[in-house]
Amino acid sequence: MSIILQSKFSVEDSVSKLWDKLDGWLDAIILKLPNIAMAILVMVLFYFIARGVRNLLRRLLLHRISQVSIQNIIAKVVFLIVILIGFFIALGVLELDKVLTSILAGAGVIGLAVGLALQGTLSNTFGGLILSFMPRLNIDDYIETEGTSGFVSEISLRNIVIRRPDNNYVIVPNSKFVEGSFVNYSVSDRSRISVTCGVGYESNLQEVEDLVVKVIAENFNQKDGEEVEFFFTEFGDSSINFMTRFWIDMVKSKQEHAARHKAVKLIKSHFDAKGINIPFPIRTLDFGKNNLNLVTQDKNEES
Repeated sequence: MSIILQSKFSVEDSVSKLWDKLDGWLDAIILKLPNIAMAILVMVLFYFIARGVRNLLRRLLLHRISQVSIQNIIAKVVFLIVILIGFFIALGVLELDKVLTSILAGAGVIGLAVGLALQGTLSNTFGGLILSFMPRLNIDDYIETEGTSGFVSEISLRNIVIRRPDNNYVIVPNSKFVEGSFVNYSVSDRSRISVTCGVGYESNLQEVEDLVVKVIAENFNQKDGEEVEFFFTEFGDSSINFMTRFWIDMVKSKQEHAARHKAVKLIKSHFDAKGINIPFPIRTLDFGKNNLNLVTQDKNEES
């Protein structure tokens, strides 16, 4: 049995074949030395190109993005893309086309699987990039969206953080924010607000209109193209109601509340000075002919 195994397997033959294989590989490496040197040179060259592109991108484009974290992420992505391009070119120089094809096919399959598994995350990421380049949305802007209003505190690749006036924070996913609508009060310096009130039916309506317009115009500066507007709106149950509209400096909601507060006080004080009545609903209970009878019982009867 041992004789048969020795005839089929020879250590000397195996070692000889191994050395022949290694010798062939060594010859191939020596022949490929120029290609290897060129591939290394390509990788080094593309490394410096990637750094130059990253720095140029930061100076020319990324300074428009207010979030430093997003600036760094975009710069790293661009850097890696340029490095990958150099890597593929180096594989071509080494004549490893089959390896390059296998890498690209594997990357495609892996990318598809990752994309399907992380749909929500990728959606938020691209939403963050879109928000970063939006010219009408910046840090500290006062916005209102989806029933939430406040100051933009942070824009990241996953969500936008809004600081409400009560100093609580609301975190909104980027995908929902981008797909929905929002109001940015900080885009324009001026906004128009309205104040409503009512006067008694006995009032002189023209006097009421002239007085309100005069008071508002004297206390709230109206610029070119702006004016104080006054409209009677309806016959109410106990008053004739009106609305006045005027322009104010406004980039956050507090300015609106302050202006309306001031206007209400001014209108009330001037109405009091002119004897103009601001009625309020009065309910009268009329029992008519019905009599209220109070029935009492003697304590002795109860016992």
